[in-house]
Amino acid sequence: MNGVNVPALTVFVLFFVLVTVMGFLASRWRRADNAQHLDEWGLGGRSFGTWVTWFLLGGDLYTAYTFVAVPAAVYATGAAGFFAVPYTIVAYPLVFLFLPRLWSVSRVHGYVTPADFVRGRYGSKPLALVVALTGILATMPYIALQLVGIQAVLDVLGVGGGENANWFVKDLPLFIAFGVLAAYTYSSGLRAPALIAFVKDTLIYIVIIVAVIYIPMRLGGYGHIFDAAGEKFSAPKSAGSLTVPENKQWTYATLALGSAMALFMYPHSVTGVLASKSRNTVRRNMAIMPAYSLMLGLLALLGFMAIAAGIGKGDKKFNAQLSVPQLFENMFPDWFTGVAFAAIGIGALVPAAIMSIAAANLFTRNVYKEFLKPAATPADETRVAKLASLLVKVGALAFVLTMDKQAAINLQLLGGLWILQTFVSIVGGLFTRWFHHWALFAGWAVGMIYGTWEAYDIASPATKHFGGNAAEIPGIGELGYIGLTAFALNLVVSVTLTLALKAFKAPESPDETRPGDYSAEAGDEELKNAPEPVAAH
Repeated sequence: MNGVNVPALTVFVLFFVLVTVMGFLASRWRRADNAQHLDEWGLGGRSFGTWVTWFLLGGDLYTAYTFVAVPAAVYATGAAGFFAVPYTIVAYPLVFLFLPRLWSVSRVHGYVTPADFVRGRYGSKPLALVVALTGILATMPYIALQLVGIQAVLDVLGVGGGENANWFVKDLPLFIAFGVLAAYTYSSGLRAPALIAFVKDTLIYIVIIVAVIYIPMRLGGYGHIFDAAGEKFSAPKSAGSLTVPENKQWTYATLALGSAMALFMYPHSVTGVLASKSRNTVRRNMAIMPAYSLMLGLLALLGFMAIAAGIGKGDKKFNAQLSVPQLFENMFPDWFTGVAFAAIGIGALVPAAIMSIAAANLFTRNVYKEFLKPAATPADETRVAKLASLLVKVGALAFVLTMDKQAAINLQLLGGLWILQTFVSIVGGLFTRWFHHWALFAGWAVGMIYGTWEAYDIASPATKHFGGNAAEIPGIGELGYIGLTAFALNLVVSVTLTLALKAFKAPESPDETRPGDYSAEAGDEELKNAPEPVAAH
């Protein structure tokens, strides 16, 4: 390991202190009339306008792991690593169709989580429970990966006492970052990451713009960068290529589509949407969020720049996840390296906070209140959510400290597969009440079991199981994203069993929503008290 980069570390610490102060002061920002309410702690009072929501969703979706992993994938595999760019482009037109509807019905009925909506729409506690547990399960490794992103920065900074230091000294900086994150999230709720997201996104845009101009100037231009990447990937036994090979095009396309469908099924994504103050705020954000996709495309190019800069060259054990941090340290002046590392570090804190809040909301509303204490008051819900958010972070920290980093990456890939299996229940329910809740439950179970089993059988040089996310698509014979295949099976089972249950006139549970709920604006909450609920439509 290199020695400590003191100038970079100093700048990093200054920004870290800045966002820490902002995190605690956030509790006074847009101060709530009743802070002891889950709407206030877990959704920021549902009061965020267009710009706050834009920064919040950007801070939520474009994480430290994105900053580290996307260019690392390009560094290791070439064109295949760019799949994240088309999937974010596809995602926003797709979610533009249904997120405003989810916001409206949630506003009318006070839903805090997607599982709340499923419970109200289908009247099924078991279905709502599995949607909630799937959300928590998929979110946990995602939080762990944010801590992995911080660790990557700290490793390159030379912080932690070296490889021979005892475990406590080595991981002390991570403990400090975790403690600060836990404290201001507990104190300020969603307002903390919403406020800090302004700093995080501003830093990331500055760093990316400087990087794509300054680093190519030092490396001899983009022509040389692409020549160096082409030379690496044309070498014998290369693991990647500059273009997507024909035999991997189905994998590339299905992974992009499946990831786009899964993106806003994650509970932290929904949390950012439900925190918006109006339906039009959601629609405007889905229109302007693709600006982040442009940033993501530029970010991916850093993987090729790392190749041209000789990062990790000749080191067979080099960790590709360190390629961007090492590139920044080698290319930038020390003080700007600190700025870049601060962008990555803060880029971990913001989404980790939102994810822990989203997971806490799910546990509180859909496990604690639904099954353990139905008479819980809003103050009880807020107290339990705060404690649950701490436990979620402790679990993520324990995961990072006790398990191999590859396991965290594998589980995050599984998380995308798992969360996609809630798509039929949530998105289908936003447009129709035709599906039977037991059919949806069975479809979810089939998708989860098939997808997990297929992923378990995939080996890679780094692991015997869960070593990839592509397998042969039944009936087609091409390699494709397992999550999308599992989703297709989920949908087929849900449709087939619904037809069977309707044929046998199986009883339906009540639907507490009405057609007008799905187009309601802020101020239309009185629709909830309208007479004659609609059972199905």
